[in-house]
Amino acid sequence: MSAHEEKIAGALDSFSIELPSWGFANTGTRFGKYIQPEAATSIEEKFADAAQVHALTGVSPTLALHVLWDLPGGVKDVSAIQQLETRYGIRAGSMNPNFFERQEYKYGSLCNPSAEVRQIALQHLLDSIEIAKALNSRDVSLWLSDGSNYPGTQSIRKRIDWLMESLAEAHTRLGGAQRMLIEYKPFEPAFYHTDIADWGMALLLARHAGPQAYVLVDTGHHYQSQNIEQIVVWLLREKILGGFHFNDRRYADDDLTIGSIDPYQVFRIFHELHSDPEGLRETTFMIDQSHNLKGKLEAMVQTVCAAQELYAKAALVDRERLAELQDATRLVEAEECLRSAFWSDVRPAINGWRRGKGLPEDPLEALRSSGYLERIREDRRERNANSKVSYA
Repeated sequence: MSAHEEKIAGALDSFSIELPSWGFANTGTRFGKYIQPEAATSIEEKFADAAQVHALTGVSPTLALHVLWDLPGGVKDVSAIQQLETRYGIRAGSMNPNFFERQEYKYGSLCNPSAEVRQIALQHLLDSIEIAKALNSRDVSLWLSDGSNYPGTQSIRKRIDWLMESLAEAHTRLGGAQRMLIEYKPFEPAFYHTDIADWGMALLLARHAGPQAYVLVDTGHHYQSQNIEQIVVWLLREKILGGFHFNDRRYADDDLTIGSIDPYQVFRIFHELHSDPEGLRETTFMIDQSHNLKGKLEAMVQTVCAAQELYAKAALVDRERLAELQDATRLVEAEECLRSAFWSDVRPAINGWRRGKGLPEDPLEALRSSGYLERIREDRRERNANSKVSYA
């Protein structure tokens, strides 16, 4: 095995990326939702689909769950999830509370002016932490749609205090190995101000909550042309980067498949992570995409394979040589040192790694020829046609 192949194999051996349960279900846009006959219609079908992706790629052993959608009975549903874990060989991953669907959340959840509504949201967060404990899930991932649309309609100052109080209380309920990941987003659905609008706000909230709180970076949650890898470096430096929700975008939070628009950006992010081995070990990778036009299973396999390729490319950067060139301000050579790794064709080495693991060299083609898609389309077609379409 060449040094090139050894680097790639070593990187892939340590790489895993979590699948989202909601990525297998019917989803859509704010204008309409589109039925796919193979979409998962139950939590068991989501586990089955996740197991299929993992069997083909070998790097996705966990499934992120949305508490309200996947465990509507709360802690009472834990035993059913545990049975599915055993049956399909897929573990429950991060727990995602829902702070945006209840009618009471029209003016916010943890930041709502109503103390009663804030308590409802806080209790849901505390229940989610208990579910995560019961399932040995390390991470509880928080995204709040809280904010306002018009100046003067909400007290930004009070909402900061309410949010800090809630997160600090939730932090006291975390188990010893658990983490709270705080996500940020500059807009949508709130357009005047969003309560957790950027990484600095998320960092301050995490610091205030306690040492088991970290920042979660969603690659779609940034303004156009924002330098995401610079944010990543700051969070790594402060030892407060907890994880990623990976997707791609053309305009805003488009939730497109990884690397479909800007693979060089994902490569640059992975490069900065490879440059900080300690931070890399503590960082969780998760997919957060909405496959409305692409087939659910095909898009998920395509995404995992793209992530593997970009992660492997970033592992090839000659960081010692790059540091020398940077220190000498040899700008063109430094840039080419980085770019040469990005332009490397890592697919032959990845195929070799897959052969060594007993995995198909072409997971997408293996999925298409397996008969799995045809079976689930036939089995689920009628249920999908007759179901109420939702993100659940």
